[in-house]
Amino acid sequence: MNDLEQAVKIKQDGAYLNLFVTPGANATLFPAGYNKWRKKIEIKVCSPAKDNQANIEVIKTVAKFFDKPVKDVFVISGGKNKEKTVLVKDASVSDIINRLQESLDEL
Repeated sequence: MNDLEQAVKIKQDGAYLNLFVTPGANATLFPAGYNKWRKKIEIKVCSPAKDNQANIEVIKTVAKFFDKPVKDVFVISGGKNKEKTVLVKDASVSDIINRLQESLDEL
């Protein structure tokens, strides 16, 4: 099993991504790596973890990365936590894993 398969799950409404968010970073980066101990895809955002700013940037960044409209990306759990589950509606797990793997290979 590919490590990324542990962080991306298919559900009826789309793909669920398990993320570990670093707010207040110098630059936004997604994916920023894969944390094999937490089984999470890492994302860095510039926005602070204040007034939902980091969550909004996570949603916009993930949507842009997967060429999805912002309205198709949701924080499902972890709204006030660094560990989040994000739903990408109508997304194929294999497409998501391939896209993430290509990007991680370039890091």
